[in-house]
Amino acid sequence: MIGPQATGTDPTAPERGRVHLFARLPIRVRLTLVFALAMAVVLAAVGVFLYAGLGSALDETIDANLRTRADDVTALLLQSESGLRESGGNRLAETGESVAQVLSSSGAVVDSTSLLGQEPLLTPSELSQATTGPIMLEQSSVPGVEGAARLLAAPVFAQDQDLVVVVGASLAGRTDALSTLLSQLAVGGPLALIAACLLAYALASAAFRPVESMRRQAEAISAIEPGRRLPVPAARDEVGKLGATLNEMLARLESALSKERAFIADASHELRTPLALLKAELDLALSRERTTEEMAATLRSASEETDRLVQLAEDLLVLARADQGRLPVNRTRVDATEILESTRERFYRRAFDMGVALEVEAPPRLQLMGDRVRLEQALRNMVENALRYGGGPVVLRAVRQEDQVELHVLDQGPGFDKDFLPRAFERFSRADESRPNGGAGLGLSIVGIIAAAHSGSAHAANRDGGGADVWLAVPGQVGPDNLGLPQA
Repeated sequence: MIGPQATGTDPTAPERGRVHLFARLPIRVRLTLVFALAMAVVLAAVGVFLYAGLGSALDETIDANLRTRADDVTALLLQSESGLRESGGNRLAETGESVAQVLSSSGAVVDSTSLLGQEPLLTPSELSQATTGPIMLEQSSVPGVEGAARLLAAPVFAQDQDLVVVVGASLAGRTDALSTLLSQLAVGGPLALIAACLLAYALASAAFRPVESMRRQAEAISAIEPGRRLPVPAARDEVGKLGATLNEMLARLESALSKERAFIADASHELRTPLALLKAELDLALSRERTTEEMAATLRSASEETDRLVQLAEDLLVLARADQGRLPVNRTRVDATEILESTRERFYRRAFDMGVALEVEAPPRLQLMGDRVRLEQALRNMVENALRYGGGPVVLRAVRQEDQVELHVLDQGPGFDKDFLPRAFERFSRADESRPNGGAGLGLSIVGIIAAAHSGSAHAANRDGGGADVWLAVPGQVGPDNLGLPQA
């Protein structure tokens, strides 16, 4: 058996090819073609309606004339007292009827117009029907009538006998009128369709002119010309809404591009500083013989700069994964005291060298649900922020707040500028005025991203006694271990 699959052919391929070809046409051409098809259907329907309407009106007129003629012949029959055929001529011919005939019930011609002669117009079956009631019929040819003719046969009782009156009219006028109308429709219809298509194309072109203007403007917009926008028509129609939406998109793209440029500049600066210091330390250590204490100090300094590079790389990785919507979070039961102590140990040497005390305050057995690695990363950023901009002592505190656990980092520095607090966790935001020597503005934004990944939240505030309080709230572990603990 050989089928489409066996032969490797697809029977729907030609149809798909036509659809694909139509889709490749310009929109204004597609609109014009669709309008032309719809207009052709409308014109055809109107033409059929006019043709049928005129034919029906002509038929009604012919039928009315036939009934009037039949009434006249009937009246003539009823008025005759001495017979239908009188000496001196044909009484029907005197009426001016071109086609008229009177038949007896047996089919004999009693009287007729001169051109018909003695040949009856009705067949025996038609005569039989006419004796019971009026009938309408058409004949292709009738003597004395041009072309086809319509006949009306009606029974009448006159001169003490049953008779049938037959009158007829030519259909040549009806045929000529319909032919003329058909010729006019055949010529006028395509002309009207062409005119409508041209008008439709002009209207489509005018409608898409604002879109074309926006396209040219969009083609000219580049990153080196910030602030340029697309022209928006005054009318609040679909095109105007499209232009407004595109302008809003351009504004968002400019904002994102500006932030990305700032990020690249700040990240480059942040990377350059620890790398330069690291290289200087190593070059200094290699410049001459060093004592063990001097070498240890150099290595500690190099280790600190390496930690800064590692933390910056981790922050950049979190941002990249968060933008892709796939920041991995492995939730497990985590002891709050353990992650605070782990963070304290990481910064102990640096805080000691700075003369800043690191303290941990957490109730026993306080647990939460989260990713330990991510939570420690957020805490490191918070402690880094406190050590860089705040003052000691720095307190790492954990408290239970209803069904959440809050991890706080508190310092006694100058605190945050009030204008900076609403955007403290925004990416690339820095409190330049209140805190000099700012970094890339990523530390607190990473805290906010990690908190959101845990279905929690991040907060920052100034303490009443001076200093800053930064914390994140994540879901706590509900169970016997957390019952009976004091709340904040």
